[in-house]
Amino acid sequence: MKVKFTLEHWLDDGWYVGRLKEVPGVFSQGETLEELKNDIKEAYQLMMEEEESFTPEMTVSEVELEVEM
Repeated sequence: MKVKFTLEHWLDDGWYVGRLKEVPGVFSQGETLEELKNDIKEAYQLMMEEEESFTPEMTVSEVELEVEM
């Protein structure tokens, strides 16, 4: 199955650094944009493998937050 994500990236001290916008916590870096894309894919896959192995009982509830704009 293919899933599309938004890769936000920037240059930092000559390195391409990026994150997946839709998946908080998935960051990576590479010397080239292509390397960053490969590394971010690997970081996502590792996160998913870890998440699959950790399956606690969960409770889901709604929460209302007041946010100042």
